[in-house]
Amino acid sequence: MADDLKAPHRLQSVELDEESLAAVSRDQEQERQIAIFDLLEENFFFPEAASGGPYDLHMGLIENRLVLDVRGPDYERRHILSLSPFRSLIKDYFMICESYYQAIRNSTPQQIEALDMGRRGLHNEASELLRARLSGKIDTDLDTARRLFTLICALYRRG
Repeated sequence: MADDLKAPHRLQSVELDEESLAAVSRDQEQERQIAIFDLLEENFFFPEAASGGPYDLHMGLIENRLVLDVRGPDYERRHILSLSPFRSLIKDYFMICESYYQAIRNSTPQQIEALDMGRRGLHNEASELLRARLSGKIDTDLDTARRLFTLICALYRRG
């Protein structure tokens, strides 16, 4: 995609609904903060029917559904997605992340690398699912979807 097309279609802010967030470990909090930082540094976020951004995104959960409130100069919509299609991927992702965090402290570099490859594979699969679920609503690139999935996981821990 041409950079001039990408430039106006981006997120300028991302907020997570505080009531949707659970208490998390230091590793999980750091992962969430890095996802938001990386997301704001570089992203492609193009809501259908919007002429241009930048956009503000507020993410939360309502009755175990993901709520994306998006605002831009000429765009304001709430998108609601069922989390059901993500449940098994999220649970597997949590499990492999916990193993990865423990491995960082106690395992060989080869074991850490194997867990990281598994974590990235699950992350990519979930990101592709997110892109498919957002189809017709919001277009994103893979890296943006990956970071959004990380934030979905942060919200899901509570839900």
